[in-house]
Amino acid sequence: MTRLLEGLIEVMFPRACVACDAVLLQGKFFCEDCEPLLLTVGPVHCLRCAEPGRFVNGLCPRCAKKRPAFERAFAPFEHDGAIARAIHRFKYEDRPELAGPLGELLWLQSPDFLEHAPKHVCPIPLHDGRYRARRYDQATLLANELSLRSGRLVLADDLLVRRRATKRQVGLSDAQRIANVRGAFEARGGVTSVLLVDDVLTTGATAAEAARALHAAGVKVVEVLTLCRAKRLFMP
Repeated sequence: MTRLLEGLIEVMFPRACVACDAVLLQGKFFCEDCEPLLLTVGPVHCLRCAEPGRFVNGLCPRCAKKRPAFERAFAPFEHDGAIARAIHRFKYEDRPELAGPLGELLWLQSPDFLEHAPKHVCPIPLHDGRYRARRYDQATLLANELSLRSGRLVLADDLLVRRRATKRQVGLSDAQRIANVRGAFEARGGVTSVLLVDDVLTTGATAAEAARALHAAGVKVVEVLTLCRAKRLFMP
């Protein structure tokens, strides 16, 4: 009876491609046109921040110059092609319902990382002003989807608050990004380790600042999981 009901739901409300809304076969996330445009990060990346590429001693120039405040990061996809389009729709085109398939995709693509990751899942939050404008927080929705699909992860969306509004990081150098988010977060303790969740990791400046706030509140270990990793040259 359950399978019959699921089949009827699939017929009446078929899944759609998260990048273009084309009708999908059961169990898919992308249509046959969008799926070939996916780029995975793969095993060759910075050991700390997951920047795609092969680096001396396993560390990208950014992490080699200054160790980030988080222990490690992972993202299954490069921020390009179909997945970048899906995230843009999710964040900027009023499509909060995409949190379901994108959260499921993140969970399915990150089993090895999640097996040893902290169990308390904390989204990197929006400032109240941006939240009111968007009406939802994409990182919180993704973190919630992860916790719902896992028997081990626990949503902890009250650990971190963005106290100061910041400019968008797009187009800023590494130094400007660090300055832009400095002191933006306030955290509370109560747990020993935290898994930060967001949609995209670019230079890691925002995640590192959030990690510093958590460390100041007594959290010992902070790791980062995002859906995508932007491939970005080191820009002092």
